[in-house]
Amino acid sequence: MRIVLGVGGGIAAYKAASLLRLFTEAGHSVQVVPTEASTRFVGIATWEALSGHPVSTTVFDAVDTVNHVRLGHEADLIVVAPATADLLAKAAAGLAADLLTNTLLMARGPVFFAPAMHTEMWNHPATQANVATLRARGAVVMDPATGRLTGKDSGPGRLPEPEDIFAAALAAARTDSVPAGPSGLLSGKTVTVTAGGTREPLDPVRFLGNRSSGKQGAAIAEAALAEGARVRFIAAHLEVPVPRGVELVQVETALELREAVHEAAHSTDVLVMSAAVADFRPGENAETKIKKRDDGSDPVITLVRNPDILAETVQNRAETGAGPALIVGFAAETGDGSGSVLEYGRRKLERKGCDLLVLNQVGRSLVFGQDSTEVRILSPHDDPQAEPAALTGSKAEIARHLMERIAAEFSGSSRGRDGSIPVPPG
Repeated sequence: MRIVLGVGGGIAAYKAASLLRLFTEAGHSVQVVPTEASTRFVGIATWEALSGHPVSTTVFDAVDTVNHVRLGHEADLIVVAPATADLLAKAAAGLAADLLTNTLLMARGPVFFAPAMHTEMWNHPATQANVATLRARGAVVMDPATGRLTGKDSGPGRLPEPEDIFAAALAAARTDSVPAGPSGLLSGKTVTVTAGGTREPLDPVRFLGNRSSGKQGAAIAEAALAEGARVRFIAAHLEVPVPRGVELVQVETALELREAVHEAAHSTDVLVMSAAVADFRPGENAETKIKKRDDGSDPVITLVRNPDILAETVQNRAETGAGPALIVGFAAETGDGSGSVLEYGRRKLERKGCDLLVLNQVGRSLVFGQDSTEVRILSPHDDPQAEPAALTGSKAEIARHLMERIAAEFSGSSRGRDGSIPVPPG
């Protein structure tokens, strides 16, 4: 495949060198087109050495080949990483001041942007409007990762890791000409799926975690893709590959997941919260490894409650009138002397206020890491005297059942954000 790799003028430009290596080692021919500003971070000689092709930033080189037209016409895929706020704005406005922006205007194949900038820049209404414009035109704009940025600040805006950009960009190229699944039940919808288990650091080498593998979340993302949805995949720790074709956002802790969900909520139609989020985190994260004490005493770990991301998202939607039209929660429950799994699930549905709740029973040999599962899908509109049907099968089969239920909610049987206005189909 012939790939144009555009490199924007941000400090994350150094990561593009690793991305270039991934493309070339996979057998693709890559033409690097940096902006002039980006060459202050990574020089042209580096790009020429790694790609094996001459590199230019201007339309006035290789004029005899009409380079500014040829590159866009011939490219099977254009990837821009990092895509700065300035570059996204130029692309959205259709400016053509250098070789890269000319190439973007001439593109015939899929175009993929991997943004990187400070959190305030990413959250700015102008940037969000530019991203929405590019997506509306068919470009794939990957959400930035959440983590440490330049300096001491952190938050959404970090360039995703090269391996994640590589996988998502190639998936975008593969799916660009592939029609939606046979039914396309969610064609035109954006579905955000959280998956995997969060990890709460105790010190540099230890963490509190859970047994979630991320299999069910990955299956849900794949089922949503098969139904024609654009899928944003917010992944904590996974023991399965990231589904091809999703827009990946990686997180580690519950607080990072919370930030990513709140960021995604304003631009998604459906939010499926299938991640196993830690209820508690250590009150202190030691900067050095906690060691055994010579006096034989044991350390005391104080736990702090993590925020309820699902309930917060529901509340934000109710207060602002904006957010996902449909919010789906997951409940992994164990019954005890105070109540059954179903009773605990119904209490959680009422407490969280979500539109649907997928309930399953968990244990050492149940659900976590397994290929099959049994769930019940609860709704606040259910008859409290009736027991919801149990759905049993592989996690892929359960995911397909869930997509059918979500599509049914959008078809007119669902309720809107205020609990009474029908959500229009399509």
